[in-house]
Amino acid sequence: MLQQTPVARVEPIWTDWMARWPTPSAFAAASRADVLRAWGKLGYPRRALRLHAAAAVIATEHGDAVPADVDELEALPGVGSYTARAVLAFGHGRRAPVVDTNVRRVVARAVHGAGDAGPARTRADLADVDALLPADDATAAVLSAGLMELGAVVCTARAPRCGDCPVIAACAWQAAGRPAYDGPRKAAQGFAGTDRQVRGRLLDVLRAATDPVDRATLDAAWSDAAQRDRCLHSLLVDGLAEQHDDGRFALPV
Repeated sequence: MLQQTPVARVEPIWTDWMARWPTPSAFAAASRADVLRAWGKLGYPRRALRLHAAAAVIATEHGDAVPADVDELEALPGVGSYTARAVLAFGHGRRAPVVDTNVRRVVARAVHGAGDAGPARTRADLADVDALLPADDATAAVLSAGLMELGAVVCTARAPRCGDCPVIAACAWQAAGRPAYDGPRKAAQGFAGTDRQVRGRLLDVLRAATDPVDRATLDAAWSDAAQRDRCLHSLLVDGLAEQHDDGRFALPV
């Protein structure tokens, strides 16, 4: 849920989610329609279906317990390098290099003296963070959380609060005079008018409906027919919607 989504938006949905489905097996038994409705407006709804699929694997192949092995975690649907290591560190208290945008910025500045991290380099980024972690699991897990929090709260991209930084004395960026970052930057992603927005509008209609809806109801959600049709097709392909034999549309069962 936290991938590309702020904590403030995730927390109330996560709280309700865990009360409703406290175990992987309970979640796996839910219908995909209920899962997508519970996901609400978090965005990137394919994450919900992958999480649902992962819960089924955990329930049937791992004794209803989330694995504590990175290879087993990465084998789960929708779980990549970052999520697997975050689960190991924060869920199991294990030593694992957890690398997100905030952590990469802290390492780029404190270790390499650069203004920012630039494009992701998965293997090199993991090695950088791994080199900072102590050997024992408990301390390493705390440091992983600390690095992430440091980047999110103090060593921010636009207005770093260096005076509040606990590692300022050892920061290579400070020692170099805080040089500006002059490397490639990731273009900001817009939302208004994009296919993401259209898909969200169409899903809103399906989530709000207690019965399948006809094509005219979906047509009213977005005026651009070509874009609307393209997005509806993509929802069907992604398994986020189904078309019944009578031509009406609904969330998947």
